[in-house]
Amino acid sequence: MNERSLIQQGQSAVRVESGPGTPDEEAAACTRIVPVVLAGGSGTRLWPMSREHFPKQLIGVVGSDTLLQATVHRLDGFAPEWQVASAPIVVCGEEHRFVIVEQLRACGMDARLVVEPARRDTAPALTLGAALACANGDDAILVVMPSDHAIADVSALQRALECAARHAQRGAIVTLGVPPRSPETGFGYIRIGEALADGAHRIDGFVEKPAPELATQYVTQGGYWWNSGIFVMRASVWLDALRVLQPDMHEACLAAFVDGQHDGAVFRPAVEAFKGTPADSIDYAVMERLSASNGWAPEGVVVALDAGWSDLGSWDAVWAAMEKDEAGNVGRGRVVFEGAVATYAHSDGRLVACVGTSNLVVVETADAVLVADRSKVQDVKGLVARIKAQHAPEADSHRKVQRPWGFYDSIDQGERFQVKRIVVTPGARLSLQLHHHRAEHWTVVRGTALVTRGEESFLLTENESTYIPLGVRHRLENPGKVPLEIIEVQSGAYLGEDDIVRIDDTYGRCG
Repeated sequence: MNERSLIQQGQSAVRVESGPGTPDEEAAACTRIVPVVLAGGSGTRLWPMSREHFPKQLIGVVGSDTLLQATVHRLDGFAPEWQVASAPIVVCGEEHRFVIVEQLRACGMDARLVVEPARRDTAPALTLGAALACANGDDAILVVMPSDHAIADVSALQRALECAARHAQRGAIVTLGVPPRSPETGFGYIRIGEALADGAHRIDGFVEKPAPELATQYVTQGGYWWNSGIFVMRASVWLDALRVLQPDMHEACLAAFVDGQHDGAVFRPAVEAFKGTPADSIDYAVMERLSASNGWAPEGVVVALDAGWSDLGSWDAVWAAMEKDEAGNVGRGRVVFEGAVATYAHSDGRLVACVGTSNLVVVETADAVLVADRSKVQDVKGLVARIKAQHAPEADSHRKVQRPWGFYDSIDQGERFQVKRIVVTPGARLSLQLHHHRAEHWTVVRGTALVTRGEESFLLTENESTYIPLGVRHRLENPGKVPLEIIEVQSGAYLGEDDIVRIDDTYGRCG
């Protein structure tokens, strides 16, 4: 049986032809839960820590773990009557795949990765995850979580998810709503409807991010909850709802999945088919259409989430989510406060001293420093757009750039030269490559390097060096047991990272 048939078999397992919410014995028997983590975002509001090529889900802003690492462990110790899959499905982009694999490995988590060839928002991402969950003809309850949110009380989250999973068993699509603590204008709202027996509610509607006066009204009158972006549903129910409500997206995603390729724990959808799918969010594509749809559609249910949830959508939100000193200050890294009040300060390396500051955000990284009024942090997104328009590298990348073989740190640069510190993990190697516009000089400062240069291969040890002429094929490998560290001096007319012609690559980056 081919993959399309298996997926359709999973879909039909719980299709309810007579209307939403109709009981089904097979649906009620399902206790298998598969976490689906959406990790394809590229937020800019937490610049300069979050960048296009290293977004906020990959950094640690509220704890020792990164936001991604915290997310994949949120179902650890879930109620034993539910069978939680040991390997979650993580949907991400190609540019973040290797960092995500390393972070998951570091926190002891195996995962199945779906690598999107293009960004198409959350609805297609979830559809690929649902198709993977149905690909063996099975069906499961999906717990869909953004990878860049913070949850203070994981036990409270799990209790809400248990309630949501029971409604998902019977065919509902469930979202978690956060009872509002203040009239926030940066969140969408869910209008709650009829109360159900267990404290959940039917969804009465969705409201866009409101103006301040309307947000105040929502909080005052009640009946409106923040939209957390966490969803629970059976994989087959999502696919059926999408087939009815968004047939073009359903067909394009299914074609991309069926014609995709599996490489161990990594799945790559077919590129052209996936690029043909409409881009849309889970809310717009399906959730807002449940009550207004014609014909069959599942029931929409919302469960209250009172667990210290934050989407960390700004530096002010990060400040609000963290423990503060007696003056309301939050410091991370090498930070000193003197007479400061309600200030957030973060240091990636250098000492940051805040004297007499009030309601400020100060974020230091190796190549950029942000100083902002806490009431104006939503304007950081526009600031980054201006930096990007100037073609400044700080909008997209950090000075230290992660690679599947290790990392490099751009130490210095000037007209016709650039100096990098390159660290290669034991057993790893760079691609076999050449450059049309630059030559390179390598000096080993730690470890042992195996160098391929043209037709020759040789070893270099500490304090030894070699020269790579322009246009010559070359490769750097670490055959040793300790990290290999070299200083690379590039010289030439053009030193951009796109002047790399890969001839052979262990990590599938050729072309």
